[in-house]
Amino acid sequence: MKASNTLFILSDEHSRETSGCYGHPIVQTPNIDRLAAEGTLFENAYTNCPICIPARASLQTGRYVHQTRNWCNGNPYTGDIDGWAHHLKSARHKVVSIGKLHFRSTDDDNGFTEEIIPLHVVDGIGDLLGCLRKDPPERDCLHLMAENIGSGDSSYQEYDRRIAEAACNWLKEKSKEAPEKPWTLFVSFVCPHFPLIAPEAFFRLYDPGKISLPKAYQQADAIHHPALEQMHSYMNYDQYFDEEKTRIAIASYYGLVSFIDHLIGNVLDALEASGFAQNTRIVYSSDHGDNLGARGFWGKSTFFEESVGIPLILSGPDIDKGKRVKTPVSLVDLAPTLIDFNGENLSESEKSELPGSNLTRIAAGDSPDRAVLSEYHAIGSTTGTFMIRYLNWKYIHYVGYPCQLFDLESDPQELNDLGLNPEFKDIVDLCHTKLLEICNPEAVNSQAFEDQANRIAEQGGPETILKRESIPFTPAPV
Repeated sequence: MKASNTLFILSDEHSRETSGCYGHPIVQTPNIDRLAAEGTLFENAYTNCPICIPARASLQTGRYVHQTRNWCNGNPYTGDIDGWAHHLKSARHKVVSIGKLHFRSTDDDNGFTEEIIPLHVVDGIGDLLGCLRKDPPERDCLHLMAENIGSGDSSYQEYDRRIAEAACNWLKEKSKEAPEKPWTLFVSFVCPHFPLIAPEAFFRLYDPGKISLPKAYQQADAIHHPALEQMHSYMNYDQYFDEEKTRIAIASYYGLVSFIDHLIGNVLDALEASGFAQNTRIVYSSDHGDNLGARGFWGKSTFFEESVGIPLILSGPDIDKGKRVKTPVSLVDLAPTLIDFNGENLSESEKSELPGSNLTRIAAGDSPDRAVLSEYHAIGSTTGTFMIRYLNWKYIHYVGYPCQLFDLESDPQELNDLGLNPEFKDIVDLCHTKLLEICNPEAVNSQAFEDQANRIAEQGGPETILKRESIPFTPAPV
């Protein structure tokens, strides 16, 4: 493709289905919808891990979690593995980030030529409780999720406004400079990540009394699986939600999605005013989704579509307009895409090490039967979990537990687990073979526990970690 500038916009915890262009009946996202109408939308996009730090390390490096070994929110990316930003910077492109990165520190070489108002992990360490998985302590602060809902102001909203303003100012100032190599501007918001408090004007868009309750709302209707039951017992946010609070929380989330959409609109307007729009491709995505009460789960950490599914849209002057692509894709596909957008080529080592593919080639019809991997080795999980999306099938492998299998074509709500149904053994075997072509799940599981045990020891042992203050969410920088 012809080299161009890139505006890469990322939100945090935006579930794929919670956008107008992805078919939501009431959520208002006119600016994201406009990007989809003027570009290419990927219907089956996934995070490579449904929790922040591992997902962002995969996004930054173009590698799977088992390759980066940033397993959980207690071992952040340190810039030690070069990613797409390093590649572009070494080729003398400006690669600027504004907003949330959630890496160890700006003191590390994370690949950017400049980091503007970055958010990194607390104390350069992160949430070490995620490393305590073999005998996890009772999770505290769960009540905060249900207590911080409704209309109002939050530090995250204020931070996102600053991010949008900084992005608009950067584009304005950049337009005054002489032409140079294509640049990449990475604008990374924190909403709609909880706390689920939405600005009044956006909360008013959604009447809690008219909000539908989540799928499988009653626990008797939820899918029962031993590994999921253990996770739910450890992260049982749902015990603090009655029906009224559930509806208010969902309305708040919808309001935050519309709030972020509004800020995205401001940035897109600034891009147009800068004169760059005709030479800039736009990417919109999120790091993972949010269960939002479905099956009794809140937050992320599961492999149901609400949590693992993400929006992914490409737009720009030479991107196919109004196109929808069914082929599964994931965050690791962004690395080769962003490098190509800037007119650069993958190095020989990147060609052999990066598992992703250029999204424009996938959209053109390459590899329609490809398999996509997501994996989880973080807080609440007592074993490594691996998801394969292949054609219409979603296969979930739990080390030491029964697998799950869903037919997303006939059962898009994922209410009928076929994993132990003998009629689908051939499909289970096929999907497991696809997993083994990517990694050995048992070996990866052992490596994760070993690395996390070393991390625990390095930080003073379990007792020291348990004395640390809990981190319900990373605070916004002041």
